[in-house]
Amino acid sequence: MARLRVEKVQEAIQHEISKMLLHDVKDPRIQFVTVTGVELTDDMSYAKVFISLYGPQDKQEATWQALNKALGFMRTEIAKRIRLRFAPTLILQKDTSMEYSAHIQSILDKIKKEEKPAAEEGQDE
Repeated sequence: MARLRVEKVQEAIQHEISKMLLHDVKDPRIQFVTVTGVELTDDMSYAKVFISLYGPQDKQEATWQALNKALGFMRTEIAKRIRLRFAPTLILQKDTSMEYSAHIQSILDKIKKEEKPAAEEGQDE
């Protein structure tokens, strides 16, 4: 039963942080950000928030710094919006799964292009 509550709070935190980044955080450096997931410890004292950043590398670094500065605001708002007695400590984690999947896709495309001429040579014989 306790794990079900943790999962519901995880979803609520993800939803609220996404809304905050979209509407409430006024820092102009925070752009092209997606909250991809939240992992909450069983005692709900720490929440690891997975963030995907898009755009050029220099803008990503500026966005990352702005997000870290906004952590206190986000923690306070989480406590208010979800009505938790103790707000979990938020830990930001960069989610690079999108970059990794794009890299794998490019490798697969390259292999497919290399196999196509080899298959055509086999048919000519």
